[in-house]
Amino acid sequence: MIAYVTIGADDIARAKRFYSAFLPALDYKLEEGPEGLSCALPRQPGQPFTLPDLYVKPTFDGQPASAGNGTMVAFEARSQLQVRDLHAAALAAGGSDEGQPGFRAAYGPNFYVGYLRDPQGNKIALFSSDPDEPGRDDAD
Repeated sequence: MIAYVTIGADDIARAKRFYSAFLPALDYKLEEGPEGLSCALPRQPGQPFTLPDLYVKPTFDGQPASAGNGTMVAFEARSQLQVRDLHAAALAAGGSDEGQPGFRAAYGPNFYVGYLRDPQGNKIALFSSDPDEPGRDDAD
């Protein structure tokens, strides 16, 4: 199980604006400290494990942060509408579009996803795969 993910950022204020645009809507609590942002999901009573945290920090070696080629962090939304809304909010908060929300032929019929880049260039996915919503084959 993944315990945490760390994303490098050279400008924590810009990163905070971007991640604050959508992570709180997914129940993440954001805290800013001297070493960057800590983003965590609440632990539910009786939950047998800790969900992975996300950290957005300057690099440890002091070199400029860079996005990994092929690296992406995906966040699960509650619905297709939330994917669209959060994708738009993240774009308005300084992100760049890497793929508008929608279905992708390469994935299952209910996998609805939008892709972004954060201000540092890290790739982010927002997705929903709720089987109770219309799927790709149901869409008009």
